[in-house]
Amino acid sequence: MPDFERFRALLEEERARRVALLPALRADIESANSARQDSNVDDEHDPEGATIAFELSQASALLKQSSAGLGQIEAALDRLAAGTYGTCAVCGEPIAEGRLEARPWTPFCILHASSGRGR
Repeated sequence: MPDFERFRALLEEERARRVALLPALRADIESANSARQDSNVDDEHDPEGATIAFELSQASALLKQSSAGLGQIEAALDRLAAGTYGTCAVCGEPIAEGRLEARPWTPFCILHASSGRGR
């Protein structure tokens, strides 16, 4: 049986880390948008245009990923509160503790994660 308090602490630490990261990512996006407005990004030969576009794309992807991950963490904390944490959302079987250590927010056992659900 998993040590639920240990997983709660892991989830809360990860939630705090991601919450702290979001403002920095938003600032990066704002900075890249400002730089984009100040440069001639329509010129495909402008070396700054490609760099700014890449930075904006990277920061936007990280923001999206962090936001989605935050939602997964919140859902895992909700499952802890409901008493369903550590049980696969598809088959109802226990999720291996090793999988929970690697991905404490997962709602899927390894079988259902590898079948395309819960990656």
